[in-house]
Amino acid sequence: MAEIRLEGVTKIFRGGARWAPARGVRTTYRDFQDRAFVERMAGQEESKIGSSGPVRALDNLSLTIRDGETMAIVGPSGCGKSTLLRVVAGLETPDEGKVYFDGQDMADVKPKDRGIGMVFQNYALYPHMKGEGNLAFFFRVRHRPSEEMMERIRITSEIMGIGFDILLDRKPGTLSGGQQQRVAIGRCIVRDPSLFLFDEPLSNLDAKLRASTRIEIKRLLRRFNITAIYVTHDQTEAITLGDRIAVMRAGKIEQVGTYHEIIENPVNSFVAGFLGLPPMNLLEGWQATEEGELVGELGKVPIPKKLRPYVSPGQKITLGFRSSDATLVIEGQAPSDGLVLAAEVLNAEPNFAQNYQLVNVQAGKAIFGVQAPLNMPVNTGWQVLVVIDEARAYLFDAESEMRIAPPETEKVEAKAE
Repeated sequence: MAEIRLEGVTKIFRGGARWAPARGVRTTYRDFQDRAFVERMAGQEESKIGSSGPVRALDNLSLTIRDGETMAIVGPSGCGKSTLLRVVAGLETPDEGKVYFDGQDMADVKPKDRGIGMVFQNYALYPHMKGEGNLAFFFRVRHRPSEEMMERIRITSEIMGIGFDILLDRKPGTLSGGQQQRVAIGRCIVRDPSLFLFDEPLSNLDAKLRASTRIEIKRLLRRFNITAIYVTHDQTEAITLGDRIAVMRAGKIEQVGTYHEIIENPVNSFVAGFLGLPPMNLLEGWQATEEGELVGELGKVPIPKKLRPYVSPGQKITLGFRSSDATLVIEGQAPSDGLVLAAEVLNAEPNFAQNYQLVNVQAGKAIFGVQAPLNMPVNTGWQVLVVIDEARAYLFDAESEMRIAPPETEKVEAKAE
């Protein structure tokens, strides 16, 4: 096991001397391994004729993964998640900052000597070797004794559970995606690593295989209690497997904490609108008045009493609330206390497992969802009132995106990080 600490890590990727549409970012950065990052830069930069200069895949990033902890890294495609993983593994060298394993600087430690077991999105199995050969490769290339190799394979087979030994006698091409991933995880475990790195390992599997493999990975992580970094775009995986979650954007860590801590106390509107099942509804275009109200194209609502001292007149505000913290009232009925918005029903998505329906409504140009009982009749085109629980409403500064909250809330957020 190991504590992993990244301090001020910056990874700068330098393409050609200049970028031009004729050449394109994808061609300029063809050798860069984080393809999602390249696609993000292509979308942002290819239209900028003559733009030039380096690009920061990781930007002064600091993060500590505790000994024995599983840290789930989530964020939009191209935010630098895979680059972070490659820097920890030693496959990418940071331009600035340090990576420490148990206080030891890893700058001069080669990837093969870092005690890492890595599971990739595309399995990365040797196609000409059977499952046993893939597991044995680590020992053979290091000329380790055959007795040690076979004993480790036997132990790993027992750990991986029923049916794994059958996969050892088959080549990857004859295995399903789920079976190949089991072999890839077994190859990671057989090395007896001090750190697990998972790079979106379940994204190529169908929903049923993802669920079963997720359970298997969780069982293994609990059994070994080894430090692990799990990169994923799937929030269910992050919630299920991560002891804590780090939310990334554009090469930076926006917030770190447990799922509950982040959901209850998002530091900014990006985190609020990204993490959550479903994410928080964010309504933009409000402005605070001296009378303690928010005014916008959706009408006028009072500023929650507990937040009024922290809002300045004229300040531009984004109003946030979760779908479970609002109720629908058929127009014509008297609404209860709260922030009231007039809206029109677009459709309803029943969730039979959790016994509610998510009613999607439109207010002005904004489209958002509100939870309602399954037996509540709603039809497309109905005019309704959305009543937001004032105590559960969130306000964000529109310019900085930072959450507006009492000082005691900010202390809780700092503690969570």
